[in-house]
Amino acid sequence: MGVGVSDWKLARAVSGYGQLGVVSGTGIATVLARRLGCGDVDGHMRRAAAAFPQADVAKRVLDRYLVAGAGPSEGGYKSTPMPMVPFNQALTELTVLAAFIEVYLAKEGHNGLVGLNLLEKVQPPTLPTLFGAMLAGVDYVLMGAGIPRFIPGALDAMAQWQAFDLRLDVEGLPPGQMVTHRFDPSQFASPSASVGTTELPALRRPAFLAIVSSATLALTLARKSNGRVDGFVVEGSIAGGHNAPPRGAMALTDEGEPIYGLRDDPDFKKIAEIGLPFYLAGGFGTPAKLAAARRLGAAGVQVGTAFAFCQESGITPEIKARVMAMVRSGTVRVFTDPRASPTGFPFKVVSMDESISNESQYANRLRRCDLGYLRRIYQRSDGTLGYRCAAEPVDDYVAKGGLLEETQGRKCLCNALFATIGLAQCDADGLAEAAIVTAGNDVAQLHRYLPPGADVYRAADVLNYMFGNSPPLEVEPCHTAGVSEESAGVL
Repeated sequence: MGVGVSDWKLARAVSGYGQLGVVSGTGIATVLARRLGCGDVDGHMRRAAAAFPQADVAKRVLDRYLVAGAGPSEGGYKSTPMPMVPFNQALTELTVLAAFIEVYLAKEGHNGLVGLNLLEKVQPPTLPTLFGAMLAGVDYVLMGAGIPRFIPGALDAMAQWQAFDLRLDVEGLPPGQMVTHRFDPSQFASPSASVGTTELPALRRPAFLAIVSSATLALTLARKSNGRVDGFVVEGSIAGGHNAPPRGAMALTDEGEPIYGLRDDPDFKKIAEIGLPFYLAGGFGTPAKLAAARRLGAAGVQVGTAFAFCQESGITPEIKARVMAMVRSGTVRVFTDPRASPTGFPFKVVSMDESISNESQYANRLRRCDLGYLRRIYQRSDGTLGYRCAAEPVDDYVAKGGLLEETQGRKCLCNALFATIGLAQCDADGLAEAAIVTAGNDVAQLHRYLPPGADVYRAADVLNYMFGNSPPLEVEPCHTAGVSEESAGVL
């Protein structure tokens, strides 16, 4: 789950090289609010906000969240509204502006392509995030961690400035009922382009790449989505971030990791027969793997973990240094945790003493749910909607109808991932949230990207390694490569 790791700086570096750089849209509203809470010292957020079509929206957001100085005031960052349906108007404005800013900055200074990555499991912010990115001219949308078959139609509608109703996953709904979230983009038309009187500016409909783990899911999306699917990113089980669960009953190793078998290997031949471009992800960060992917019919590959720890990524320098030290000493360990994520999906975690992967750090953290991005929507007995997260306080979760066993081992990824990018919230006693670090299994090979004698590397070092003496792949619309949850870089 790439909260701010694949940020605009990393995406711009990759796109400027001629590949597809992708920004993470997960939690983007809180990312912007906390960057402003740190004072926006370099001025990038305000500079991009000045280009937003509705100056009054940008002003309201800046007035609320911008804090003078170089860090949050005592007591932590200002809170952002919890994502709910219908969406709070202030949160809608914050989300649209945040996505606009991230893509706007990623596209500055080059003519390359920029994509946006979202999780299907995080539904309430989806439409305003997509629209904000479209206002800034995003070229691609990539989405996984679920079955995003209603996203193509949403892109079609919003490109025409039409309202769209996104169908939501709601637990406990009676058969035949559905709940939708309506978003009307016309509310963000510039004052000089009022709906019905003046032609609205054209919006590009970005290409849509679905992140899948099987030929069956790819075929379902190609046939049953409500609009055009332009291709797929095919993720294997060694990729970082969230992984698809193994098919069949869950079996674990002696260490407690899910066991993946031959049934979980994607059928690349069947995926190729669909006739859409596809890109392979998970352990493809070498020239040999890139060549192998092309032989299988792939248009390219996803490179995620390598970019997550380069200098341009959003992970704090301190965490990068600790991970690289473990890489050099041969002690780095990635654990596929079947319990960590409240989504229920397995989640790759780098074992670090200074993170909530450490049992004592996890046990000592007071459970709270103050961001709410991974809450699941459910229908209460009175027909109203409720929200629960298996990582929230146990008594709260059970009182909402959740099962006690569902809370065991669950970690607050929302707060931990913000800590990973240096935007940790502090509690009333001033104690900062601990981080969690995700990476693919090939994190142990990060040393391959280091220049001679160096302790750090840049995005360009990864790209130069991948292409060697060969010219980079030509990146055209609908002919790019994929992106992972934890970072963005595509070849």
